[in-house]
Amino acid sequence: MAAHTPENPQPSAGAAQTRRKAGRHRGEGQWAVGHFTPLNGNEQFKKDDDGLNVRTRIETIYSKAGFDSIDPNDLRGRMRWWGLYTQRRPGIDGGKTAILEPEELDDKYFMLRVRIDGGRLTTAQLRVIGEISQEYARGTADITDRQNIQLHWIRIEDVPAIWEKLESVGLSTTEACGDCPRVIIGSPVAGIAADEIIDGTPAVDEIHERYIGSKEFSNLPRKFKTAISGSPVQDVVHEINDVAFVGVVHPEHGPGFDLWVGGGLSTNPKLAQRLGTWVPLDEVADVWAGVVGIFRDYGYRRLRTRARLKFLMADWGPEKFRQVLEDEYLERKLIDGPAPEEPAQKWRDHIGVHRQQDGRYYVGFAPRVGRVDGATLTKIAELAAAHGSDRLRTTVEQKMIILDVTEDQVEPLVAGLEALDFQVKPSPFRRGTMACTGIEFCKLAIVETKGRGSSLIDELERRLPEFDEPLTINLNGCPNACARIQVADIGLKGQLVLDDDGNQVEGYQVHLGGALGLEAGFGRKVRGLKVTADELPDYVERVLRNFQEQRTDGERFAQWAARAEEGALK
Repeated sequence: MAAHTPENPQPSAGAAQTRRKAGRHRGEGQWAVGHFTPLNGNEQFKKDDDGLNVRTRIETIYSKAGFDSIDPNDLRGRMRWWGLYTQRRPGIDGGKTAILEPEELDDKYFMLRVRIDGGRLTTAQLRVIGEISQEYARGTADITDRQNIQLHWIRIEDVPAIWEKLESVGLSTTEACGDCPRVIIGSPVAGIAADEIIDGTPAVDEIHERYIGSKEFSNLPRKFKTAISGSPVQDVVHEINDVAFVGVVHPEHGPGFDLWVGGGLSTNPKLAQRLGTWVPLDEVADVWAGVVGIFRDYGYRRLRTRARLKFLMADWGPEKFRQVLEDEYLERKLIDGPAPEEPAQKWRDHIGVHRQQDGRYYVGFAPRVGRVDGATLTKIAELAAAHGSDRLRTTVEQKMIILDVTEDQVEPLVAGLEALDFQVKPSPFRRGTMACTGIEFCKLAIVETKGRGSSLIDELERRLPEFDEPLTINLNGCPNACARIQVADIGLKGQLVLDDDGNQVEGYQVHLGGALGLEAGFGRKVRGLKVTADELPDYVERVLRNFQEQRTDGERFAQWAARAEEGALK
């Protein structure tokens, strides 16, 4: 599948026909309609040099000459293709986030994202990440809600050595960020869960082998997010990915995948739409490449704010998208297929002790809002190995799982985890609270998140010890929704607000009743509903007590929040 780049303009006959008919879209910067002229700074630096090429300069120039030698287009652009973002300079408050120039916000240190496709780790790999954290990252380590692990305080001088250590155990940072196919999230219990419909691991591996690090898809209009899971609990938030393959059973063809396209959150959230197709396991990689190809060729490049696949899907609709995919990219028809069934489980995070297909057990446990540290990661690896496991997983809820534990080792493993403050039977608050990086390191953030999320857990456990309903509380430091605020039971979008004395302080706009899986939808915003950071525990306690008093039998928080009087939500 040849790339339709300015250097290789080879659109198909169908694309040429579309060019003649689509004059009104010419201003969107779509390659497939002949609009190759760079339209913004990002498109220009990608045209000037592929993001993947920056690795050579990092290894041969920047790591030797230091931070000040880095070209600005590499520093704030191409280095993302290798998992590197400059982090926020300490001491800059949230009120200056949107005012200062990038060079004023930049610290001379980096966040480094380790790409972990499918959340799959060996004990050796986790141990190496822990060692890198301690040696090069001041002990920092965060588990993300896309199954990656992020480190901070990375010096450019140390990056080649870090890559060498990661790659020695089969890990990398290749295309962990940037306008390219980012990590492929997958079921953390793929291939082991007793109730699995189909194991998507071979598809994850094939996509990674064929396309990650390839220049065929290294210049997309924006980031591209993929999810693949054959679990009946639908454990990869498929509704908010650019492309997702969801396990289903076709009445004639058996287990395979239902194809979803065009999901995404940020400031203009949209849920993915079904194309109505059934895709067998051995065709997933080809269909994935077709969807990415459409995004590369027809995606909107003129404005960064409209450059995600969700906008193209919103304009085209699923019928046209499927037709273009079949006619121009696959050159064959796809099989019609059934929709996935709604998941029966209220929790989809695999926390707790569960029996595997082979009779052994996997144990899911809950760090606090994804925050760990290098020394602890090393201890987790050692603990898993000591109890007979060589395999671990990260989840899309910032949690972890240890696989392959024999029955006699379950109790001592659980005791060891709890000694590290990792709970196998956590409260709903520990289990369901997530937080993005926040103002501590992120240049886009306005407020603090990680510490506030952790303290909120403590307060709610103290105030509401009997609360036992599934609940998600997601804290985000800015409007960009990295922590999925719109689809949380209680979504908290960081912003500056006025306190009772009229002072500008850190706070949150509140979204209530969002959900994925069961009745997927975005949360409700109540006019004027904002809380200061100091008021947050009081506010959440008040709303949850109202929920407990007013709910009907079996009613979930999201259902109650959708019907509740505004006064009960304030």
